[in-house]
Amino acid sequence: MTLNPALLRDDATCVDAAKMMKDMNIGAVLVTKADGECCGIVTDRDIVIRCVAEGHSMTDTKLSAFCSDQLTRLTPDDDVHNAVELVKKKNVRRFPVLEDGKPVGILSLGDLAQALDPSSALGQVSAAQPNH
Repeated sequence: MTLNPALLRDDATCVDAAKMMKDMNIGAVLVTKADGECCGIVTDRDIVIRCVAEGHSMTDTKLSAFCSDQLTRLTPDDDVHNAVELVKKKNVRRFPVLEDGKPVGILSLGDLAQALDPSSALGQVSAAQPNH
């Protein structure tokens, strides 16, 4: 799990999310309400498919308009094997890890591969330093 995930409020824009992803070299940002409660996730793919390809304004479209809000959530106490089952059942690649509704981390498919099968292709790719 990655602790201290990237967060943006639901009133941030598509451009805000894209800039944060570029600056932090990440592919997903958790979306929160004003009170800090997690209400969604937006990925680089969401920006392309749900915002740009649909012709929405990158500077005016709020994350609340296109983020995924039907979240598969985990808690810090969830078992890693439970997360694997959720990947299979829900076909998702990233999970917000929430404690009392507030984001404390994000767990990715790559994190699971590194933990459970580090010699696999995905485990090795996920562990490698990013290319710039």
